[in-house]
Amino acid sequence: MIEIENLTKKYKKVTAVDELSLKVPAGTIYGFLGPNGAGKTTTIRMIAGTLRPTSGRIVIGGVDLAKDPREAKRQVGFIPDRPFLYEKLTGYEFLQFMAGLYEVNGSAFISRAESLLNLFELWDWRSELVESYSHGMKQRLVMSAALIHRPQVLVVDEPMVGLDPRGARLVARIFRQLKDDGRSIFVSTHTLGLAQELCDRIGIIFHGRLLVEGTVEELRAKAGESRQLEDAFLKLTGGDEEQALAEYLREDPRP
Repeated sequence: MIEIENLTKKYKKVTAVDELSLKVPAGTIYGFLGPNGAGKTTTIRMIAGTLRPTSGRIVIGGVDLAKDPREAKRQVGFIPDRPFLYEKLTGYEFLQFMAGLYEVNGSAFISRAESLLNLFELWDWRSELVESYSHGMKQRLVMSAALIHRPQVLVVDEPMVGLDPRGARLVARIFRQLKDDGRSIFVSTHTLGLAQELCDRIGIIFHGRLLVEGTVEELRAKAGESRQLEDAFLKLTGGDEEQALAEYLREDPRP
């Protein structure tokens, strides 16, 4: 459902993403992990069509994003890590605005809006201004908006930010249901426990390159770890922090 071939994004002196290639079949939750600055958000923005690659190819549901961006984007629901909301709209009006962008109108919108607002426990707040929502409620509203056009691909950057345990559990359950319905979910997260519990496959990006890819069990085996995904992640992406700290502590603190 998602195919990425030699995807590259260069800035003036920095290569943020370097010849990245991966595939996410239908009915798969793919976890995209990496340290800060590794290229995760840049990759997600390119898949969502909000950032143009320097080179490479992105195919969504068989549609080349560069050749037919409108059709490719129709298949994608995008949940950014820092969503923008029109806070002077009510929750229902915001959903209506987003639905209109995808030409979801009339009875189709009314039915889907009611279902999603109930699913994300926002129905009682539908007529309140978004500015009155808590951070977690805003996050759930953004997820509702991303699903209003029934996308085949869901691209998510840090889905659990701002959610309480109940909200996080709800979102995890929804992702599993979407997967079972044949949707593809590409999710970037620093919550390694979530990735271990939820994802069918995981890719780890490091300095813009895909370092390793596989199931949780395969990643642990490659790292020589039999414990948690966190142990494998830290070993695979380990730097020289301990050595740098030791050198700092050895320095004479006196002027």
